Amino acid sequence: MTAEPAAAVRPRNRRQLIVEAGATVFSERGYHAASMEEIAAGVGITAAALYRHFPNKYALFAACANVMADRLVAALGEVPPDAALADVFAAVTRVTVTHRETGGVYRWEARYLEREDRRLLAGKFAHVVERVADAVRREHPGPEEHLRAVAALGAIGSITTHHNSIAQRRVEDLLQAAALRVAATDPLAALAPTRAVELPAPPVPRTRRSEILAAAVPLFERDGFATVTNGRIAEAVGLVPSALYRYFPGKADILAAACLQAAGLLAQAVEHNLRGLTDPHDALSALTATYVAYSFGHSALNSVANAEIAGLPDGLRRPLVVAQREHIAVWEQHLRQARPGLDARQARILVHAGFGVVVEAGRRLRWRDSPGHRAAVAALLVSALGL
Repeated sequence: MTAEPAAAVRPRNRRQLIVEAGATVFSERGYHAASMEEIAAGVGITAAALYRHFPNKYALFAACANVMADRLVAALGEVPPDAALADVFAAVTRVTVTHRETGGVYRWEARYLEREDRRLLAGKFAHVVERVADAVRREHPGPEEHLRAVAALGAIGSITTHHNSIAQRRVEDLLQAAALRVAATDPLAALAPTRAVELPAPPVPRTRRSEILAAAVPLFERDGFATVTNGRIAEAVGLVPSALYRYFPGKADILAAACLQAAGLLAQAVEHNLRGLTDPHDALSALTATYVAYSFGHSALNSVANAEIAGLPDGLRRPLVVAQREHIAVWEQHLRQARPGLDARQARILVHAGFGVVVEAGRRLRWRDSPGHRAAVAALLVSALGL
């Protein structure tokens, strides 16, 4: 006789497996591009089985958005209140690096949470920031301990935004050291004006296509890419909705075109401001000033791009990824010249860490542009690089 196949045993932690798979998909593809079918396939179940655990995609997303925050809170709960700053960062770094594939949810996708869920998540991260700020205050007393804390966390959290491969222990050491340097930096001591840089002015909207780009980005930033309709964009430039398709096939094409335009402006600025510089430290100073100025000047577009690019179709996303890699390669070249002990992967990790500092410090300052804010953020970025 042939034995009957054993009945499949449902794992006791299936809900947790679903949340892990969902967090990965949401991080990689964005909330709106992710599908319940894709998430279910990642767990090896049907979509119908997934719905027995979560009634809809939003309910699963809300659970996923809290995963990293809960892990950080739990990890810090095991660290004594008076622990050294290095121990605090070690706990945060270990959790973040271990779960880097799912960390993008909390960094960018949480904007899609409903108000109460967003409030609860913000409270958890406020607790994390406060724990770090307390340790910063004890070891490096001085001004702006919360700015230094969020900037240091931005350096650590940067590992969730890219796929550069490096041994876990090595990347933990790199990020923890970068965070410690950032936390020890007094941003107010760097309030002398940063290196003078020039940014190309955005093109004046003289054509209908450029008018559409100029009108769409503020709408995306204010109301969310997914909720802005083609009709609203068309209305903003005095078109009927059907006329929009003469210029762009769809809304995603508008976002991609705006991001490419901004990437082109940044590339022009880098080329101009590096001209004639041969010393790697001077070059990195120019790169820092340029990138910080660009980030403050294009904060709305950068916010939208960071949150939405993952969900763009491959054909639209690929040129943006290429532009970013070309930009990072410039940083990597000069950083390795300034710090010859770094290999290429270590340098790229630190460049991303510097970018993470700019994002979180800029958010903390609400992107209010001023010479003082630019100088403070630039100082924190330079510390992350280890210069």
